[in-house]
Amino acid sequence: MKLLRFGPPGTEKPGILGHDGVIRDLSDIIPDISGDVLSDGSLARIGSANLGVLPAVDAGVRLGPCVAGTGKFICIGLNYADHAAESGMQVPPEPVIFMKATSAICGPNDPIVIPRGSEKTDWEVELAVIIGKKAKYVSEADAMDYVAGYAVTNDVSERAFQIERSGQWTKGKSCDNFGQIGPWLVTRDEVADPQNLDMWLKVNGATMQNGSSRTMVYGVGFLVSYLSQFMSLHPGDVISTGTPPGVGLGQKPPRYLKAGDVVELGIAGLGRQRQDVIAD
Repeated sequence: MKLLRFGPPGTEKPGILGHDGVIRDLSDIIPDISGDVLSDGSLARIGSANLGVLPAVDAGVRLGPCVAGTGKFICIGLNYADHAAESGMQVPPEPVIFMKATSAICGPNDPIVIPRGSEKTDWEVELAVIIGKKAKYVSEADAMDYVAGYAVTNDVSERAFQIERSGQWTKGKSCDNFGQIGPWLVTRDEVADPQNLDMWLKVNGATMQNGSSRTMVYGVGFLVSYLSQFMSLHPGDVISTGTPPGVGLGQKPPRYLKAGDVVELGIAGLGRQRQDVIAD
């Protein structure tokens, strides 16, 4: 299934993309795409519903972030060997973990907002993992049972804030509209192998990133298990699993976003995003 949320910011409703390409309103079946709705049992009930009788939604409706109630937005740094190399950094012996503020989360086609004082706002197409049930001390063998599904995310980053301003990476990752998620949450049964997904990103029509989750250092199952050793993962939590090479920081010379740019990105089977770049 492809689950989504539609409508104005803050008042989104739950929906589903049918096989006919029509978005249908799930409001009569579930309250939102969040919490217990993400459990296997609840997802199975949604899948067995007669979607044809549900109200159709206008195709031009705004899409919000595909999951609500996210308590933690956990990011994995330097998780592609070729991206680590272009950043001039070593592949870490264990996953690099940092948090992106949940206030950064927005819809897949909402604009990228360059924050005040920024000169190095960058792009990163990433595979997002959405947790479906509480995970604590989970084994790698069982880890995938805790995944509700997957989505595209753009881990927008301000490199000067992240690298040059001392301290942790969080302040370079958490500005408003630095976390587009969607267009939809694709349930895990529809993704045969999350470690074999083509990923791409364009700026003003020029391809900047053209990679695959095949080159991920630490895979989805390992990351879910690993993170659960340090913190409980809850339904709706998002794990952004790292980016392939081609970010602005790695260009020669480096290239960063400016107002008026257009960013497009996508992952095979998970949909695509489009963002206008504007100044705050």
